[in-house]
Amino acid sequence: MRHPPSAIALLVLLGSLGPAWGQSNVAEQVYQSDLAICNSGQLSAPARDACVREAGRRRDAARGGPPPEIPQTTPDGRATVITPEGAATPPTSSDAVPSRDGRANVVPAR
Repeated sequence: MRHPPSAIALLVLLGSLGPAWGQSNVAEQVYQSDLAICNSGQLSAPARDACVREAGRRRDAARGGPPPEIPQTTPDGRATVITPEGAATPPTSSDAVPSRDGRANVVPAR
């Protein structure tokens, strides 16, 4: 039985992605486990924050480093925001809603 070269190339590509995907999946599972420990309620707020940062640093190291930072201009063109690659577009000032007391503008999370 003969297989076309494109099918063989696809199988080789999928085989090479398996270990990388598995490593990424393990890194994510370890990260989630670390976060569960950080959020267990046993740590003070500063220690919890440090724990979460350390868990993220370890996950980034396992993935080969943090995602690259990309400058994005807001849709209204008034600001440039540095975000991780793949992050949502920054909100615009037109998305802001005044607070009930009128002392602040609230920008919805994305």
